[in-house]
Amino acid sequence: MKRVMLHACCAPCSAAILEWMMQSGVQPYIYFCNPNITPREEYEKRRDELRRYAERLGVDFEEAPYDHEKWLEAVRGLEDEPERGRRCLQCFRYRLLRSAERARELGIETFTTSLASSRWKSIAQTTQAGHEAADRVNAEEGEEVVQFDDRNWRKGGLQERRNALLREMQFYNQLWCGCEFSRRDRED
Repeated sequence: MKRVMLHACCAPCSAAILEWMMQSGVQPYIYFCNPNITPREEYEKRRDELRRYAERLGVDFEEAPYDHEKWLEAVRGLEDEPERGRRCLQCFRYRLLRSAERARELGIETFTTSLASSRWKSIAQTTQAGHEAADRVNAEEGEEVVQFDDRNWRKGGLQERRNALLREMQFYNQLWCGCEFSRRDRED
């Protein structure tokens, strides 16, 4: 059975992907790497909801160290960018590079992201960031050790299934990505 790391942002965005993986003979490994989410209570709420679902499915779940200050450094100067702007691309680069590095450490050859399932996110940006992360890790190794699966997780009925699972599982569902800049823009 092929093992694939899923960089997962939350339960609603991940549920249909996880279900599809398991039905397709893929063994998912959830990596919760989201230092962009603030305040800490929001981060924990999203983490705990996803962990609960992972336990229900019997899927491995790992939480990356939470370091919001390092994430802020990574997006410094882009605070006023709009949603889907340069800040989001830099955020994806930061999080997917950490995912690619962790996949390499674990010997998992393929990684993907639930960010590609959210209607709030740019598929072009998640694809670019994922391939850049894989290229960087592979360059460090001098050979291809990881690859990014740039599948559009909104197609093939997965968007509809996502919405059904959201209702069925009564997931906590948020309307912003989790960073303070996105939240500010939603409240304006």
